[in-house]
Amino acid sequence: MKIALVGNPNSGKTTLFNELTGSTAKVGNWAGVTVDKKEGTYKKAKTPMDIIDLPGVYSLSPYTLEEVIARDYIVNEQPDAIINIVDATNLERNLYLTTQILETDIPVVIALNMMDVVKKTKDEINTKAIEQKLGVPVIEISALRGENIHELMNVVAALAKKREPLDIFSGTQLESSYRSLVDLFTKHNVKQPCFTASKVLENDEKILSFDEVKALQAEIEKITTLTEDNEALMADIRYGYIDEQLRSAIKKSKVLGEMSTSDKIDKVLTNRIVGLPIFALIMFLIFHCTFSENFLGLGIASPGVYIQGLTEIPIEWISDGLTGLLDSLGASAWVYGLVIQGIVAGVGGVLSFIPQILLIFLFLSFLEDSGYMARVVFIMDRILRRFGLSGKAFLPLLTGFGCSVPAIMGARTLEGEKERKLTMLLVPYMSCGAKAPIWAIFAAAVFPNHADIMTFGIYFLGIFVAVISAVLLKRLVFKGETTPFVMEMPTYHWPRFKNLMLRLWDKLKGYITRAGTVILASTIVLWFLGNFDFSLQMVEANSDTSILGVVADSITFIFRPLGFASGSAGWKAVVAILTGLVAKEAVVSTMGVLYTGMESEEEFLGEDEATTSLVATIGQTFTPLAAISFMAFNLLSIPCMAAVAALRAEMNDRKLFIFTMTYWVVIAWIVSFLIYNVGSLLGF
Repeated sequence: MKIALVGNPNSGKTTLFNELTGSTAKVGNWAGVTVDKKEGTYKKAKTPMDIIDLPGVYSLSPYTLEEVIARDYIVNEQPDAIINIVDATNLERNLYLTTQILETDIPVVIALNMMDVVKKTKDEINTKAIEQKLGVPVIEISALRGENIHELMNVVAALAKKREPLDIFSGTQLESSYRSLVDLFTKHNVKQPCFTASKVLENDEKILSFDEVKALQAEIEKITTLTEDNEALMADIRYGYIDEQLRSAIKKSKVLGEMSTSDKIDKVLTNRIVGLPIFALIMFLIFHCTFSENFLGLGIASPGVYIQGLTEIPIEWISDGLTGLLDSLGASAWVYGLVIQGIVAGVGGVLSFIPQILLIFLFLSFLEDSGYMARVVFIMDRILRRFGLSGKAFLPLLTGFGCSVPAIMGARTLEGEKERKLTMLLVPYMSCGAKAPIWAIFAAAVFPNHADIMTFGIYFLGIFVAVISAVLLKRLVFKGETTPFVMEMPTYHWPRFKNLMLRLWDKLKGYITRAGTVILASTIVLWFLGNFDFSLQMVEANSDTSILGVVADSITFIFRPLGFASGSAGWKAVVAILTGLVAKEAVVSTMGVLYTGMESEEEFLGEDEATTSLVATIGQTFTPLAAISFMAFNLLSIPCMAAVAALRAEMNDRKLFIFTMTYWVVIAWIVSFLIYNVGSLLGF
């Protein structure tokens, strides 16, 4: 049995999907497009049900890619049933979509979500009355609390195969045209005749372009005259039906104009003056809690640092265990080097920062699920509009803090083509989760007493460069008007622990998968290139006579003005940058391979012998200015190859793609150059 979840954005649809599917959820892309496709299985019914989470939409009209996807799936794929998730705290707006869904003949159950909030506000909703008027089951649920979910699915399982579509046209000026169109489409076996008739009356261009509808164009013109006014007329009919038929089923406890708790909170959090500083303070506290060694000045380690210390113990055990095993087997030098200095040092260096990365995602997921991030989008709309972007552009930019690939893909939902391309160009400036290990290791190595400030500064640098780039490019390259942005504010609520954990599990799976595939493979290749010369003879580990050393040394002159590529081992930092093009996590694994166990060198600032600790080595190798310059280049330069591939597919403009790649490299070089050289002149 195939069940489609359909609902407005922020109606709790994703929360319900997570509750139904749990760990069975899979995320991909809809065929031919880059909008997320989420599928999972509900296993608690007698027969397992396939759950498809359609994109959140306000209607089934063809204004956005999400609406086209949702409508095409409902009309063409014909799921066995639809669960229409309705936000019970905002029935009128949600039921607009419901009236469109009910015009199909697909079995429907309305899941009246957030009923716990309704009861808390002492509002009253007569579920039975709504059921009677709409002709489909209506089940009260709380997806956040997991209430009545099993009852909902039992009703879904018992649904009949077909039902009578909803008729909202009785007594309206379009009643005669509607009924004639339904008869016409039924006679010619057009799919979903009632839904198609209402969409034709709405002057829906996509429906009118269907072959089976185009073939009947002459007869349609005899029945009705289609004008641009029809769309507004149809909206009036829908809202009129909702108001007339369902108004008596809803009783509000608050008088009109009385402020809710969310409204009172928003007076502070979305305030024009203090809204942005509050957001900046929250983000700083997140970084402080994640990276600082001194939690809120109490003299104790922050959670991220403390947990990271615990996770390093198993990695040390693995390293010691493998060392003992190799010794007992009499392994050769190259096997020992590959396993210990290559795989363990490289992959282990990446895995050791998992706790801090997950902690950041935990905090960001909490803010998003609570409803606060929607307010941040609203705040940023006022700011971004000055730089040629709408608040809607902030959504993919915000996604960029997790991963640049879905962020670049998410920019496709922006209406304006120039705004969409500009947003994609700016996405990599938002520090993704894959770059977090770089900040974490430099925070521990070079800025142990100011790790939170340094990390916050790196994220802020990316945002600052994005803003400057937006102003510059909007005036020179992406000229045009900014598209308007409208967004509904969800009610504040406490996120559910289960949903937060499911999100973190998805992030952890993806991170470990990359560590066990791309990073492991690149680590092995790097170890080989760093331990053999062009004649394939083994040389001193990580020396400048190795293949890697010779190649990197030939281009090191480009990076010497940036401060981090000076000295006899400067080529190693260059190699780390180059391997970061494969995956940004590989920067840390590369440094683990190249720096761990290296011999004493000039740039070691007084140390006489090699160190086995990557953190200690970086602390001795990089000055603070060189470290910031290195981090800035990795932040602003070309992202990983997966993001580059996504950009190439989405941008669909070869010249602009080449310009974007060049822009990233040039800006990264200029910013790093200024950081190091201006900082040196000022005596830092």
